[in-house]
Amino acid sequence: MRKHHPKFISKIELGKGIPSVSYNLRHGGAALIDRKNPRQSLPALMKFGEYLEKNKRSGVIFPEGTRSKNGKPKPFQTKGLEVLFKKTPSALIVPITINNSWKMLRYGKFPMGLGNHLKFTVHKPIELATFADKQELINSIEKTITKSIES
Repeated sequence: MRKHHPKFISKIELGKGIPSVSYNLRHGGAALIDRKNPRQSLPALMKFGEYLEKNKRSGVIFPEGTRSKNGKPKPFQTKGLEVLFKKTPSALIVPITINNSWKMLRYGKFPMGLGNHLKFTVHKPIELATFADKQELINSIEKTITKSIES
């Protein structure tokens, strides 16, 4: 992923207090959004999408939002995807399924779930331009990701 210069969309709380990570999120081109304030997040996502398109960077979004507590994925929050699709018409979408990440914080922050095996599945890339109906594309991505979740 390094050669694609990934930039992340993350909650604003991650922008402070985590050495190196917070600094990179604040100064590296990421979009920090306040999930409690949708009025702030939409302009931030628009600016982020324009930045990605202009600089040919890749964006990483977790449309499920908060990690599930039992491994069953929550429904996608589609607004962020819709904004990014509008602002980055030349995008190539690569859905990725992450299995067992919920086990890391199953008991809260302590004890951390050490020894869990995380499995990443990188799915076939999709060209945004090939889909006229963006909602159909979002449903297709969600189905692809959720189908690969292992219980």
